[in-house]
Amino acid sequence: MNDSLASIIIVNWNGARFIEKCLFSLKEQSYRHFEVIFVDNASGDDSLKIVEKNNLNFVKIIENPANLGFAKANNIGIQVACGEYIVTLNNDTQPDCRWLEELVCVAEGDSKIGMCASKIFFSGYPKVIDSVGVNIYPDGMSKQRGHLEIDTGQYNKVEEILLPSACAALYRRQMLEEIGLFDEDFFAYCEDTDLGLRGRLAGWKAVLVPTAIVYHFYSGTGRQHPLLQAYLVERNHFWVAVKNFPLNRIITLPMYLIYRYLVQVYCVFRYRAKAGDSIRDFSKFKLFMTLIESWMDALVKLPLMWKKRKTISSYKKVGNHDIQYWFDRYRSDIRNLVIKDEFYGLSREKK
Repeated sequence: MNDSLASIIIVNWNGARFIEKCLFSLKEQSYRHFEVIFVDNASGDDSLKIVEKNNLNFVKIIENPANLGFAKANNIGIQVACGEYIVTLNNDTQPDCRWLEELVCVAEGDSKIGMCASKIFFSGYPKVIDSVGVNIYPDGMSKQRGHLEIDTGQYNKVEEILLPSACAALYRRQMLEEIGLFDEDFFAYCEDTDLGLRGRLAGWKAVLVPTAIVYHFYSGTGRQHPLLQAYLVERNHFWVAVKNFPLNRIITLPMYLIYRYLVQVYCVFRYRAKAGDSIRDFSKFKLFMTLIESWMDALVKLPLMWKKRKTISSYKKVGNHDIQYWFDRYRSDIRNLVIKDEFYGLSREKK
């Protein structure tokens, strides 16, 4: 394996309780040719003090003047990165000591690989899968592949996937130079789905690297702001579809969207949906108004997203037949999107 430089980008916003373990796990990596760029989004906690206190000289710190969002903060880190490979890593993770080596090794083996996904487990539940890639529903909503499955070896081979989760992903710089970076209009959530689809449309491959293991405290930051999370996810999945889906898929999108909402409404009233987490703290009306706001804001920037769609078309190298194959093979099941994840409740209690 060549000694290619990997640039690990960690975006942080009030993640003081996570970052020490995350950074020290990087210190133990078997692959040594890497840099860490720690991008702080104006945290109000002791995040920066913790990094500085531990005198981790392999970490470059960038201090943003405000919370600029996950997408823009990653882009800021990428723009100063020197690596041939850009590796995004959530602050609430702990990679295995061979994690980076396994990612780089697979990427080095095939120049057509633009993206590599890690095998991500729940922190504290080392046999319960959080993600082995990302699947997509026909309305643009994405979902972690393998989420909540018990690992019995069913994902133990390097295999093609639709796209990786930016929680712990490797991106080839050459691909990013061709398709661009994360879409900063997304702010947070679904930006990795958009980037991954753009890479696939440009003809790049995405693969799972099952030996690249990461432990993740699921949504450690986002769960503190459930209404904001709901707003961003519902707004951004529209933009994913408008920018990347074939026209025939965009035409049928409302049908799938309405069906998903009907299932979610049913589940919310039965306290079985993921959205049910929000109604523990907020009224159903407030949640509904948040969704209305997300739809309206999605429509306001629809012309901009359509303009970006034309840019994507300029480097698109795959046909609609290939895209149809993706929808068939990597389609997310409606039940996985909306049925409440009881395990996560146990995970929060344990923490």
